[in-house]
Amino acid sequence: MPINISKNLPAYTILQEKGVFVISKSRAQSQDIRPLRIGILNLMPLKEVAEAQIMRMIGNGPLQIEPVLIQTKSYRPKNTASSHLKSFYKIFSEVQKEGLDGLIITGAPVETLDFEEVQYWDELCEIMSWAKKYVTSTLHLCWGAQAGLYYHFGIEKYLLPKKCSGVYTHSHTSCPLLLRGMDDIFYAPHSRFTEVRQDDIQKCTDLEILAQSHEAGLLLVANKDRSLVFDFGHLEYDRMTLADEFFRDQKEDLHPNIPENYFPEDDPTKIPKLLWRANAEIFFRNWVNSVYQKTPYILPITP
Repeated sequence: MPINISKNLPAYTILQEKGVFVISKSRAQSQDIRPLRIGILNLMPLKEVAEAQIMRMIGNGPLQIEPVLIQTKSYRPKNTASSHLKSFYKIFSEVQKEGLDGLIITGAPVETLDFEEVQYWDELCEIMSWAKKYVTSTLHLCWGAQAGLYYHFGIEKYLLPKKCSGVYTHSHTSCPLLLRGMDDIFYAPHSRFTEVRQDDIQKCTDLEILAQSHEAGLLLVANKDRSLVFDFGHLEYDRMTLADEFFRDQKEDLHPNIPENYFPEDDPTKIPKLLWRANAEIFFRNWVNSVYQKTPYILPITP
């Protein structure tokens, strides 16, 4: 079933052009079903880009999705128009009153800071605490995954000698619900300055490593009941996202390394091949389905 969003949201046209099924809210309200309410706590600086990428991943399946865009109250972003935030985003207190089936917490460009130094850390902790009690499953992406592991399990992140940037092969030894239908060996992009270490995950009996790479390290980790899922890569990325980051850093004289296994012949003038899309869509569809299978029809609302 299609994704249910406002026609005025820029992502509506972008998703239509990419072949994702979308319908207007007025059309959705005429159907006698309840869409899954999936919150997207968008911590990325280019919010409209992140919106479209994530909605594409969760929207091209058989279930109707109502995305709920969430912004922090304690930090106002500088790279997104205030009119866009006012029109399409909610703050956490509003979401608490309405409830969610699932929640996605994005990455953020704050990796080199200690968690407690992040301006909105206390607010993020409040959201994660509420979600653990009232949301069926929370999917944490990149820095969001590191933040979630630190908050829930006290697992630290470590600064890498150089940025992990590129497209890497990954494998999994078993095929639980979240990986059902995915290839034994599959590609995924990474873009981060820090890592979580395998040894720290293995010390926690409630966590399971689902997929990892010899080159890039951990990709997917989850707790035993899958109410907390952690993705250290960027399965949601478009073909050109790593290129955009590389050219941006070049322009800012940051001397970035060329993303590994990405540009043909490591030539940034050539168009990269999109190697991860099919498995990425399967993973997100599996996560949405896992939420659908477990979530109650009547959402629990914060008292």
